[in-house]
Amino acid sequence: MNPSPHLALLLALLLSACDAPSPAGEGFAGLGGTAEQFAQVTPGRALSFPADHGAHPDYRIEWWYVTANLVDQQGRAWGVQWTLFRSALQPGSTESGWGNQNLWMGHAALTGPYGHRSAERFARGGVGQAGVETSPFKAWIDDWQFGSRAAAGAGLADLELRADSGAFGYRLHLTSQKPLVLHGEQGFSRKSGQGQASYYYSQPFFRAGGTLRLEGKTYPVEGQAWLDREWSSQPLAPDQRGWDWFSLHLDSGEKLMLFQLRHADGKHYRAGTWISADGHARALGSDEIVMTALQQSRVAGRELPTRWSLRIPSQGFDITSQPVQENAWMDTRYPYWEGPIRFSGSHSGVGYLELTGY
Repeated sequence: MNPSPHLALLLALLLSACDAPSPAGEGFAGLGGTAEQFAQVTPGRALSFPADHGAHPDYRIEWWYVTANLVDQQGRAWGVQWTLFRSALQPGSTESGWGNQNLWMGHAALTGPYGHRSAERFARGGVGQAGVETSPFKAWIDDWQFGSRAAAGAGLADLELRADSGAFGYRLHLTSQKPLVLHGEQGFSRKSGQGQASYYYSQPFFRAGGTLRLEGKTYPVEGQAWLDREWSSQPLAPDQRGWDWFSLHLDSGEKLMLFQLRHADGKHYRAGTWISADGHARALGSDEIVMTALQQSRVAGRELPTRWSLRIPSQGFDITSQPVQENAWMDTRYPYWEGPIRFSGSHSGVGYLELTGY
């Protein structure tokens, strides 16, 4: 049977937008490519909630990104990732039906004592298969969902996260009464010295509990979770090849976000946010952050820095991180490394590491 015209169009768009290699000078996944026709990220824009929990169709790319560091009843460490991406073929597309110019992509992963599993889904906007609503909050692609458990309201205080790929799945309850964290300059997060930036906020204080399913077995778990929200039109400079990103839950109750955008000339751009246990955020400049790769792991035919030294002298912070699983490779359309880590030194705790562009 021949595919319907709508299905054929969807397949063509997905292949053209997501399968083509990024040209030189466009960074990881084409995110360094110019996008003048889309809205630009500029300082001084006040983030507004619940509206900014939703989609921003005037911008080219955005994501709703959740990681969870969990422990089962035997004390074993697990990690969960759930990400929904929106990518626009043209700005301002909000119409219903197949004329909608937004593409959606979902990633789900489960990492633990039995290895790493990942899955990926694609959808076209405008037909109900994927999207984000703000009241009550709901983000979804097919039956993978992240949304409010309340019948009304638009907050992020009481949420359910679920995904099922067949081989693995999870269902988690996330709760937090602490404030959102705005990164950079009140949510304006610089990504280079050349003007690239995103709007970026997090909820790093979720408590998580629920069940994981792997190969027919169910594991009750509990732990901590972190939501990241970003949107932009050109988040990378043309000579930035990828990033090394950390989200850390300190046993003290503090949180730390760090990233390094790798430039081709080796002069990498660094930034971060130190978050107190009560939610107060302090932006960290590049000169405050020391990030050193300590160990390379051979994963999927690539050499990846999976063990790190992280130092912030102004905070008395000096730790070494290591992965729960070295082979936490996301074998997706744009492949990358993503997995749970633990760390020790001046501070101890757990977190997540993402490595792109290798």
